[in-house]
Amino acid sequence: MAEQMSDDDERQQSPPSDLDFTSNKARTCIVTGSVSGHSEFQSLYPDQVLENVLENVLHFLTSRRDRNSASLVCKSWYRVEALTRSELFIGNCYAVSPARATARFTRVRALHLKGRPRFADFNLMPPDWGAHFNPWVLAFAKACPWLEKVYLKRMSVTDDDLATLAESFLGFKELVLVCCDGFGTSGLAIFVSKCRQLKVLDLIESEVSDDETDWISCFPEGESHLESLIFDCVECPINFEALERLVARSPSLKKLRLNRYVSIGQLYRLMVQAPQLTHLGTGSFSPSEVAGQGDQEPDYVTAFAACKSLVCLSGFREIIPDYLPAIYPICASLTSLNFSYANITAEQLKPIISNCHKLQVFWVLDSICDEGLQAVAATCKELRELRVFPVDAREDSDGPVSEVGFQAISEGCRKLQSILYFCQRMTNAAVIAMSRNCPDLVVFRLCIMGRHRPDHVTGEPMDDGFGAIVMNCKKLTRLAVSGLLTDKAFDYIGRYGKLVRTLSVAFAGDSDMALKYVLEGCPQLQKLEIRDSPFGDAALCSGLHHYYNMRFLWMSSCRLTHQGCQQIARAMPRLVVEVIRSADEEEVYDRVQTLYMYRSLEGPRNDAPKFVTIL
Repeated sequence: MAEQMSDDDERQQSPPSDLDFTSNKARTCIVTGSVSGHSEFQSLYPDQVLENVLENVLHFLTSRRDRNSASLVCKSWYRVEALTRSELFIGNCYAVSPARATARFTRVRALHLKGRPRFADFNLMPPDWGAHFNPWVLAFAKACPWLEKVYLKRMSVTDDDLATLAESFLGFKELVLVCCDGFGTSGLAIFVSKCRQLKVLDLIESEVSDDETDWISCFPEGESHLESLIFDCVECPINFEALERLVARSPSLKKLRLNRYVSIGQLYRLMVQAPQLTHLGTGSFSPSEVAGQGDQEPDYVTAFAACKSLVCLSGFREIIPDYLPAIYPICASLTSLNFSYANITAEQLKPIISNCHKLQVFWVLDSICDEGLQAVAATCKELRELRVFPVDAREDSDGPVSEVGFQAISEGCRKLQSILYFCQRMTNAAVIAMSRNCPDLVVFRLCIMGRHRPDHVTGEPMDDGFGAIVMNCKKLTRLAVSGLLTDKAFDYIGRYGKLVRTLSVAFAGDSDMALKYVLEGCPQLQKLEIRDSPFGDAALCSGLHHYYNMRFLWMSSCRLTHQGCQQIARAMPRLVVEVIRSADEEEVYDRVQTLYMYRSLEGPRNDAPKFVTIL
C-alpha cells in the first residue's frame, strides 16, 4: 500500500517533515503507583520504547522511496512510518481511495495528487474522463484539518472544491494547480479571500474560465504572506491596480509570473515595488495598446538591473524584440531562462545568451534555428536542461532545427542531464554523439515530428541512435522515442535500459516483439505510453509478470482487441483495465481504441463515464 500511495517521481523529492513530536514521551508512557509508593513509567506495550526512538529517527527520513522501504520492514515500522509522514504523494488518484489514505496517514500536512495520464494533454482522452478532486478534499477536510499544502496535476477542480479547501483548513498556505481544469475566476476569488496565511498560489498550464470576477482584489487587506504568485495561464484581464497593491504589501514575494494582459509598462511598476524577486514571468513584454504615443518610456534597463536577486526569467508572451535589451543587465546571473513563448531569431538571441554563463535551464522555440543553438553551446557550459519546442508542430512543416544544432549542444553542453528536442530531421550520428558527449543524461526525449522518418542522411532507421542512448547513458530514467524504428531499437531498450522508469512510444516498431523486449527487459518501468504502433494482444500479454509493479500502461490506436484486454483483466484482478472510446463513438467489440491500465487497491472506480468500459 505504501508503494501505491507514494510512487517515486523522477523529478521530485519530499521535503523534510515539519511535524512537532514534542509530546512523544507524554503520549507513550503512563504513570502508575508502585508498592513502595514511588511512581514509575511503564510502556503501553513492549515495543513502545523502540517505536519512540524509531519515530524520532524517521522524522528525518525525507525520500519517499526510503520511507516506502522502511514501512515494509515489519508492522511496527509500518505503523510508525505512517505516523511520521507529513507529505503524501499519490501518483494516480484512482490507485487508492481518499478514505484509505486518510485512515493510514493521519498527520499529513502536504498532499501531492495526480490524475489524468500525460497523453490527455494531446487530446487523446475525451473530456470529463474523471480525476475529480472533490472526494479528496472532502475526506481530508474531515480527517486532516491541519492540511497546509496541496499540489494537483491533471485533476478536475471545481469552484466548490476551492471554497471547501479555503473553509476547511484554517492554516492553509500553498496551492499548486498544474494542468488542471473545471474552475474559474469566481472560485479563485472565494479561495484567496479566505486563505489569510496563503504563501503560494501557482496556476501552471491550467484552464481557468473567465467568470468576469475580479479575483486579484479579493486577497485580504493588510500585509500579505505571499511568497509565490503564478497566473500566466489565466486567459483573461486582471485588475492591475489591485495587483500592484498586492505586490506592494507582499514583502516576502519571491516568485511572480504574470499573464499576457500585463504590459511591459505595468511590469516596470511591479518590479519597482518588488526588487527582491528571484523568479519573474514578464507577461506580454510589449506595451499596452492604450499607452499614449507621447508618453515617455520607463527606464526598463534600470528596473531589471535593480532586481539583483533575479535568477529565473520567463514570460515574453507577446514579445516585441526591441525591448529585449532591457534584460541584458541580469543575464549574467540567470540560471533559468524560458523563451518558449518568444518567437525570436538567432540574431536576437545571441546578445542575450552570450552573457548567460550560469544558465542551467533553457526553454526556447525552434525559431532560433541551428545557429541559435550553436550560440547556446558556445556559452552555456553549465546547462543541465534544454527544451526546444516547435513554432509549427505540423508533420509536414519545414523544421528550422536539425541534427546540426543538436550535435552542437552535445559538444558544448556536456553537463546536460535532460533534453526535449522537437525537429523534422535527425541522424543516428548526431544521437550517438549526444550519448557519448553527455553520459549523465537522465531524461532523453527526441520528437521527430514527421511519422516514420529515417536518418535523413543515410536513410537507415534510427535504431542505432536510440540504442546508443540507452547503452551509454547509464543514469537514464525517462525516454521518448520517435522516427523510423524497428524492433531492433526496442531490443536495445530492453537490454540496456535497466533504469528506465518512463517510456513514450509513437509510430514505432515492427511487431509484438518490440513491446515484449521492453516489458521483459526493463525491471524499473513504471509508466509506459504508446500510440499508433503495431502492438496487439500478444504484446500486451507479455507483461503479465510486471504490470503490478507499474503505475500505468496507456495504449491508443494500436492493434488490441476486447478479448485480449479481457484476458489481462481476468489474470490480474487488482489491475483496473479501462477501455476508452470517443464520447460520440459507438462501442465496437472487436476493436479497442484506447486502453488505460493501472494498479489499484480499491478496484474499479465508481465515477466512470459512459464512454469508459471497465473490464
